[in-house]
Amino acid sequence: MTASATEWPDSILDAVDAAFAALTGEFSPLSLDLDELGLAPGDDTDLPAGVITLPALRTWLLTHPRAYAARDAVWAELIRRARLDGPAWVVAATAMAMPALRRYAGQLRTGWSGDTHDLDAEIITGFLTALRDRVDLVRPAPYAALCKAAWRAGYELRRRNGAEAIPVENVERLTGPRTPKFPYGHPDLLVRRAVELGIIDPADEQAYIDLRLGRRAVEPIAARLGLEVDTLRRRVDRIDTRIAEALDSGLLSAAASPRTRNKLHREAQRRRKIRASRAGASPATGRGSSAAA
Repeated sequence: MTASATEWPDSILDAVDAAFAALTGEFSPLSLDLDELGLAPGDDTDLPAGVITLPALRTWLLTHPRAYAARDAVWAELIRRARLDGPAWVVAATAMAMPALRRYAGQLRTGWSGDTHDLDAEIITGFLTALRDRVDLVRPAPYAALCKAAWRAGYELRRRNGAEAIPVENVERLTGPRTPKFPYGHPDLLVRRAVELGIIDPADEQAYIDLRLGRRAVEPIAARLGLEVDTLRRRVDRIDTRIAEALDSGLLSAAASPRTRNKLHREAQRRRKIRASRAGASPATGRGSSAAA
């Protein structure tokens, strides 16, 4: 789409709507095949069949607010596409939630003394952060989680705007204990030591950091590694267990004996052999595996 600076809306909410109109107003507008959502025959039987454009789907969802199974299935697919299929689907997912986002913006503007565009931008930022990484598709009601994140971001901006600032030169006059912000320690160093000891395989280090420390979404990481989403989830869960056991035994905070290092090395070799044999038996298929998950 093309637009000059004078034509582009000042409000980010209006800008999303304008981009969505361009994406859905062409000869091949963005659409979903509702037959591929995996709904059971008895779930929300009023849901249209076949391919439907996103504007029409948004209208259907708005007029069927109690079609919970359909809404969950639609939004799980929208989130997957936003994470895996590029910026157009990020815009599309945001626009599909625009009725709720505009409602939140209107509510939060009451009593707001700042620039309304700043509040709108914070709401969108909260939504996009959850869309990109925070919402777990294994949990129910992904749309509700997205909306909650958007509302919370706007609310937190209002709260910060009303907080009293403390001048830097007066900070030493504060009394009482000061609790440091999270994280208190350095979990990245524990992860590095776990890799050195063989508790975490080197090939899993970055994925584990992204998922557990960075709280990133699992779908793009699994696609990048060529793994099924459930496979990566199970792999990370097993790493959690090994790290918990190592922490409980003091292995990550004390010196490891040669005998312990050899044992961990043998276990790591066994995991790599099992993984290699499974990969040879059933190679991952990328996008299809993510959809199946």
